[in-house]
Amino acid sequence: MKKNKKTHPISYSYRRQLLGLAKLYSIEEIRNYFKSKKKLTTSQLELLLIKNKIKLPIKKSLLKSKFSKIYLKEFYYIVATCLILIGFFGGIPQMLKIIEKMEPTTIEKISVDKVAKLESEKVEQYEKNLITEDKETKDNLVSLPASEISSVFEDINHDLSKIRRTKKVKPIFISLLPKDLETVSNIEERKELFIKIVLPLIIDSNNNIKSDRKKLFNILNKKNNNFAEKKWLRKKFKEYKINNKDISLLKQRMDIVPVSLAIAQAAKETGWGTSRFALEGNALYGQWTWGNDGIDPNEKDSSKSHKIKKFKELKMSVESYTNNLNTHSGYQEFREARADLRQKKQDITGLKLTKYLDRYAKTGKEYTRIIQLIIKQNSLDDFDKARLIPKTLTKEFIL
Repeated sequence: MKKNKKTHPISYSYRRQLLGLAKLYSIEEIRNYFKSKKKLTTSQLELLLIKNKIKLPIKKSLLKSKFSKIYLKEFYYIVATCLILIGFFGGIPQMLKIIEKMEPTTIEKISVDKVAKLESEKVEQYEKNLITEDKETKDNLVSLPASEISSVFEDINHDLSKIRRTKKVKPIFISLLPKDLETVSNIEERKELFIKIVLPLIIDSNNNIKSDRKKLFNILNKKNNNFAEKKWLRKKFKEYKINNKDISLLKQRMDIVPVSLAIAQAAKETGWGTSRFALEGNALYGQWTWGNDGIDPNEKDSSKSHKIKKFKELKMSVESYTNNLNTHSGYQEFREARADLRQKKQDITGLKLTKYLDRYAKTGKEYTRIIQLIIKQNSLDDFDKARLIPKTLTKEFIL
C-alpha cells in the first residue's frame, strides 16, 4: 500500500535549525558561548557544526526567501533613487558625494535589521530553551515542528521497526508535542511519530520505579536501617499515599505500568497527540484536577467543576499518570492483578491488565475494549519488553 507524502506547511528559520542541531549534539563550544551571553552569528554556528562533523540542514526556510524579495525591493529603490539624483545633480561625481554622506546601509545590513526586527524575540527565546537547562528556561519551552523532530529521529536512527526487533530504545526525551502534528497527513506516520515521542518517556518513568523498587527491597533485607534509608522510606510512603506505613502495600503500589498500556491510553486520550489538552497543557492522559492549574473542557456537565490537569512538559504528565494508577483507590484491582502476575513470575503486559481499568473512563468496559484494540491493532505489546540504552553507552537527547 502506497503511503501518502507528508506535508508540513510550517517552515522554521535556518538559524533555528542550526540551534536545534547544536542542542541535539551537545556542542560544547556553542553552549559556552551562550552561557557567556555572547551572540553567535549564523556563519559561526555553521562553522562550529561543520567542525564537529555535523551535517547542516539542506534547505533554508521559506521565511528567509520571503525576506530576500524584500531586500531586492530595497536595492531597486536605492538604485532608482541614485539614477534620479544623477539626472538632477549632473552625473556620477555628485552621486558619489551623496553616497559618501550616506550611512553605510548595505543590502546585507538591511537584511540583518529586518531579520532582527521580525525574529529577535523568537530566536532569543529559542536560544535560551536550547542552550540552557535552568528552571526559568523549562517554564518557556519551545515546541519543535513535526518535520524537525522527524528529521532528528531519522538522523539518529530512532526507528520503530528496529526497536520492535531489538527492544533497545535510545534515550531521546521530547519536552513538548509538535503543535503541527495533525498536519502529518499520513495517519500511520503520525502514529509512529507519536509513539517515538512518548515511548522513551514511559520507559524512563518505569526505570525510575524499578530503581526505587530495587532500593526498597535492599532496605527491607537489612536488619537495621540508617537515618538516610528511614528518611527515604518516609518519602516513599508519602509519594504512594500510604498513611499507615504498610510495607506490603508499598511493595504492591511501587511497580511499573506496562509500556503498551501507557502508549495506548495516551493515544486514546489525546487522539494520537492532537487534542487541545495535549497541545496546550501536555496532558497525555486526561487526568482531572480541581485546582487552578488546569484546562476547562469545552463540553462539561454543569454539575462538574473539574478541569484537565496540565503540565510543563510531557515527562511530568507520564510520571503523574503512573503515580495515579499506583495510588488511586479506583485502580486497586489493577494493582492486585499486577502483583499476582509478579508473584507467579509472569510477564506484566498491557493486554493482561487493561480489563482492570474500567473505572478510568465513564464508558467503563467499552473503554477497556478500545484500549485493548489499540494495543492489538498497533502491535504495541512489542514494546512491553523494550528498554532504554544506558546513557553511558550513548548520548542522551533532550529536546
